[in-house]
Amino acid sequence: MKSSLTNGTPVKNPRFLAVTAAGLAAALALSACGDGSSAGDGATITFVAADYGSSGQNPTQAYWQDVISAFERQNPKIKVRLQVIDWNDLDSQVAAMVQNGRQPDLLQAGGYADFARSRLLYPASDVLSATTALDFLPAITRAGEQDGVQYGIPFVSSARMFLINNTLFRKAGLDPARPPRTWDEVTAAATALKKAGVEVPLGLPLGREEAQAESLIWMLENHGDYQSLQGHYTIDSQANLDTFTQLKGWVDAGLTERNPAAVDRTDLAKEFAAGRVGMLNGFPGQLAELGSMDVSWTAMPSKGGTANATLGVADWVMAFKKGGHRRQVKAFLNFAYGTENTVRFAKEYKLLPVTQPALAALQADPEEKALQPFLRILPTATFYPLSDPTWPAVSLQIRTRIGSAVAEPKKTLDALQQTAEQATEQAAAQAVR
Repeated sequence: MKSSLTNGTPVKNPRFLAVTAAGLAAALALSACGDGSSAGDGATITFVAADYGSSGQNPTQAYWQDVISAFERQNPKIKVRLQVIDWNDLDSQVAAMVQNGRQPDLLQAGGYADFARSRLLYPASDVLSATTALDFLPAITRAGEQDGVQYGIPFVSSARMFLINNTLFRKAGLDPARPPRTWDEVTAAATALKKAGVEVPLGLPLGREEAQAESLIWMLENHGDYQSLQGHYTIDSQANLDTFTQLKGWVDAGLTERNPAAVDRTDLAKEFAAGRVGMLNGFPGQLAELGSMDVSWTAMPSKGGTANATLGVADWVMAFKKGGHRRQVKAFLNFAYGTENTVRFAKEYKLLPVTQPALAALQADPEEKALQPFLRILPTATFYPLSDPTWPAVSLQIRTRIGSAVAEPKKTLDALQQTAEQATEQAAAQAVR
């Protein structure tokens, strides 16, 4: 299990949004999903959380322990037993817990779909007060729904914007105040940057770290996506084929890295911070690296200048039914999602909030001026098809294979579409059994 959210400084967790399917399907099939009644107001609830710690700094353990201590002072009959697990190990350890019937009462992780489909989770409405539920940003709430019922409770989020190096723009005779709005303008700007000697005019990280995100960003700017509104995979759509044909054109013209499929997002971000990249799709985690560097964050350029879409990503909290601690879980979640707590976590890790009160607080915070562009676009962001249980496996295939689409667009997208359709058929067959 991996997260796409934290980045910038070296971090312990790799980046990838959803729970990987490997190992979980069998575990879920073996697990009972009983819904025991609450054991009164007093109980101990177990909480497993992902570690967002950055090289030993900003340890998530300390954050959650502070929240838990404050909660237990207000609710002395309820105890919270915390376990924080590195993202690299979270997938396998949670799978083992579920397989052995020891799933926690609460899990904070990267995806919820498999657990929801296996009927292991409480609906969010069962474990959130109406007031807390209404605080969440609607676009992120919808991303937590499966078959019209919300199971995934947003925890933190992030979004993407187009980032340009103003110094390199001026060197190339370009005006940073007039950033590219269309793909033709991207071509013109990248060509000028190349002529000015910029090493990488347009950064295009399609390596295995997060190729599924970079690809979707460009697809959205041509009205494409991984799935239709009806939930059918559309990886090989004409819009997506046209998108990768354009990316191929930029690669062939020498306007990007020589081999985008071998370049990861983290490495390219460092190259940008070192002044060797003119433009790329950026994320809030870069703010710490950029410091006082002269840059501009702007809207994503689209094919015709009208798409105005952005990719949003999120990590999730989910409540398991097996322990039967619905009331205690509800009390803890309503406390944990207090504005002071959610703002603190977002500020510590340069992430975006998921509730409207926290969004408003950060927008009003004079210390968070650099975050303002992301806060403005977050409510309109588009998310991965997180409610589809096949998405983790499909996205893994996309992440590892779609980089080759800048060399062979149609062949690559057709193959990924076939993989997605096979995953859908297998999931349907398993549901029937």
